[in-house]
Amino acid sequence: MKAFAMLGIGKAGWIEKDRPLCGPMDAIVRPLAVAPCTSDVHTVWEGAIGERKDMILGHEATGEVVEVGSMVKDFKPGDRVLVPAITPDWNSLEAQAGYSMHSNGMLAGWKFSNFKDGVFAEYFHANDADGNLALIPEGLDPVDAVILSDMVPTGFHGVELADVKFGDEVLVIGIGPVGLMAVAGAALAGASYVYAVGSRKVCADAARKYGANEIIDYHNGPIAEQVMKLTKGRGVDRIVIAGGTVDTFAEAVTVLKPGGTIGNVNYLGSGETINIPRVEWGVGMGHKTIRGGLMPGGRLRMEKLAKLVTSGRLNLSHLVTHRFNGFDHMEESLNLMKDKPRDLIKPVVVIDDKLY
Repeated sequence: MKAFAMLGIGKAGWIEKDRPLCGPMDAIVRPLAVAPCTSDVHTVWEGAIGERKDMILGHEATGEVVEVGSMVKDFKPGDRVLVPAITPDWNSLEAQAGYSMHSNGMLAGWKFSNFKDGVFAEYFHANDADGNLALIPEGLDPVDAVILSDMVPTGFHGVELADVKFGDEVLVIGIGPVGLMAVAGAALAGASYVYAVGSRKVCADAARKYGANEIIDYHNGPIAEQVMKLTKGRGVDRIVIAGGTVDTFAEAVTVLKPGGTIGNVNYLGSGETINIPRVEWGVGMGHKTIRGGLMPGGRLRMEKLAKLVTSGRLNLSHLVTHRFNGFDHMEESLNLMKDKPRDLIKPVVVIDDKLY
């Protein structure tokens, strides 16, 4: 089968590879639509997870089931499915402990384009189909639904990690597609005021549509200085980090109130350590909590998030700025995520010609 893969650090291209085999609990899926992610960029061009050779890229897709294993009960060939970017092993001890995303090892619930081939291929393998796949609800466009694979659950998980409560003032750092979903999630969770950090106009406009009250452009000075000025020196209750570098944490800790929480869902592709400013952290005793997590995957989460869309609570249409028809546009769309032109939020590549 044809696939788009990481050839090595700094290199990506087309390869031919055998179609994956289906285990008794698994499914083989044909993609309907896929999307590249900044994580793919970190993986290929920064070598963030180490060397990989001829590993098929991609972890965001909707698809059509073409084969199921003998133990799969809830899905059959022809079903159109949501596919989460994180596909845990649900019988693992880590899943039983409440950390399914780390099933059988740290970050090991993230399998696509990490521990196994991803979704940028004519066919891909989905483990534990009954636990991880979800039917695409009637009326939900399979192209829009790609955003449910990763961007929505990751952004919302940042809000969960930050423990946003009714009336909280929330800062979201980074308003790419994940940060935009963190803005939307914070608004849905009851934030009274949302500050969003970003510089591209298309993202700022979308952030306002999702509930941001104030846009902070980091080109205009340090984030911490701008936030403290806007809050009259008070700082904010909760912070979601969805972009930036290892140095972003210092700015976040500085503006976080005592008793506040930072939820990080940013994939840190480079840097060896994260520096926490001593005094601003209350010399170690400021009750300022930092939580970082990989988003939960699985069928239940996909079904619940899809209901937010079909009920009208969450509008995904603001995210897809570039739509390509045809698998051959895979490299072009990935390069868009790498170069991030000013008019980009999220590209989607439609594979199934019936969706053109």
